[in-house]
Amino acid sequence: MRALLYPIVAGGALMASPAMAQNEAFEFWLNPSISTDLDEDTGIELETAQRFRSSEDGRVDTYFTRLWLNQDISENFTLSGAVERRINDGGSDETRLMQQLSGSHGILRTRLRLEQRFIDNADRMGLRLRPRLGVSVPINEQGRWSAKADAELFWTLRGNNIGSDEGITGLRTQVGLSYDVNDNLSVGLVYLRQQDFEDGGPDEIGHAPLISIEHAF
Repeated sequence: MRALLYPIVAGGALMASPAMAQNEAFEFWLNPSISTDLDEDTGIELETAQRFRSSEDGRVDTYFTRLWLNQDISENFTLSGAVERRINDGGSDETRLMQQLSGSHGILRTRLRLEQRFIDNADRMGLRLRPRLGVSVPINEQGRWSAKADAELFWTLRGNNIGSDEGITGLRTQVGLSYDVNDNLSVGLVYLRQQDFEDGGPDEIGHAPLISIEHAF
């Protein structure tokens, strides 16, 4: 377990330590979702999020709702698609389309997400790739408790505005615990660190406790 957790966390810490100064802020995130199966291999999920930020540093609160369609294509992989509407309180709102491939390989977890981003009043559609690597390790005999860690890169293939930053523009790392209350309800608490890489200026860094609640019908 440690051999797998350390590279993820340490790698995130190394990438998150540029020589220039950093602007850091505290945030609080909630991530409730509900899901149900349509058949043995297909399900739908309604995912929401509420991200509360301090207005003193210029960051706005964010709220989004996503509708997912999930299709198991093998024992290890799930193919998904989603549409999202994101409200940035005091900023430009956004609609996203997403395609995602998720994998489970023992305790390893992989995810590759492609996003088409339509930001209100932007010049054009943005395109972003988000690869993520993590681990999920049961920590009791019943398997209800799990320790989790992951690192995710934000790779902007096409900016929403002409001349905006492209390439690797962000890094998100998470470390925490999840608990299966029963067969239908799971809750989690993680520490999340979001770093946005800024050319010619200090990086923007957010630290947030994230509470997730997942209910399946």
